[in-house]
Amino acid sequence: MRSNPTIFEKPSTLIALVVLGSLITAAAILIYTGRASSITVIGRMFNRVAAEHGVRVTPQIYYGKGSRRVLDVYAPFRNPKRNKSPDTSPIVLFYYGGSWQNGERDLYRFVGTSLAKRGLTVVVPDYRLYPSVSFPKFMNDAADAYRWTWLNLAMQKNGKHRPIFVMGHSAGANMAALLTLDPAHLKRTNSKLANTAQSIPPPAGLIGLAGPYAFDPLNTPSVKGVFDGLEKPDDARPIAFAKNPTPPVLLLHGGGDETVKPSNTRDFAAALKAEGAKVESDEFSGIGHMGLVTAMAKPLRWRAPVLDRVMAFITSNGRTPAQTPSAPTPATKP
Repeated sequence: MRSNPTIFEKPSTLIALVVLGSLITAAAILIYTGRASSITVIGRMFNRVAAEHGVRVTPQIYYGKGSRRVLDVYAPFRNPKRNKSPDTSPIVLFYYGGSWQNGERDLYRFVGTSLAKRGLTVVVPDYRLYPSVSFPKFMNDAADAYRWTWLNLAMQKNGKHRPIFVMGHSAGANMAALLTLDPAHLKRTNSKLANTAQSIPPPAGLIGLAGPYAFDPLNTPSVKGVFDGLEKPDDARPIAFAKNPTPPVLLLHGGGDETVKPSNTRDFAAALKAEGAKVESDEFSGIGHMGLVTAMAKPLRWRAPVLDRVMAFITSNGRTPAQTPSAPTPATKP
């Protein structure tokens, strides 16, 4: 008697995998050739297949002025009658990539739903892109999105504040790392608080997927305009801030990544470890640049255990920040 067919022997599964593989390949090509309108079409098709259901989505919340300073929030369903205590579960603030020139939050619905199904609250913000702005303006947006997340989701009246993990892919991983390691970014957004004695705490952890942590922004032709006017290249290189106080770090990379070389993660991890930081890093053979982040989607998790590694890291490091005094009233949601 023949046993049940494996996942790869089922015709419907094989067809789905072929379709998904084609969509991922097309999306990767389009993202790095700058055809933004095509990216949107491919990304929305992918999310129709890959995004999970049973998640509460609050879309289009403005964290600042302008059409690009908008975010979506993904969260598990909580029954207020059964869950009367404040939510203390961790929050993930996810910055997407696209060479600081392309991308939109709708394309990463699969990231938000995948993590929310595991019990986390996920914030996915848009941010201003080149040529509308250049460095460090998009970092200002990244910090302001973090500030919104703290005031509206993480800060609790009982002092048991929820930890925020910053996570990013590609250019977004660079942004997440800079926000975590360079105190200037949170210092600027802290200055906007009405009560200056109250400061927003740094992230509880950093999760980087295929980030350009050690690249030279002024000698990388594809992004040179993004950093036009930058006097010190190290201001945009996370590896230059490895000596600063650092929360726990998880760095993942695809061994087959030809867009952002795995040496970025290897060198960054080594620099952080040399300074005594708590760092976990891994490299998945045969996984490319877009393949690393899309492996979080339910139909593609067989390719690499990205989601499992992220969840294990958050679970082991998800301590709530210490209580801060005289908390200001949370900002209202526009």
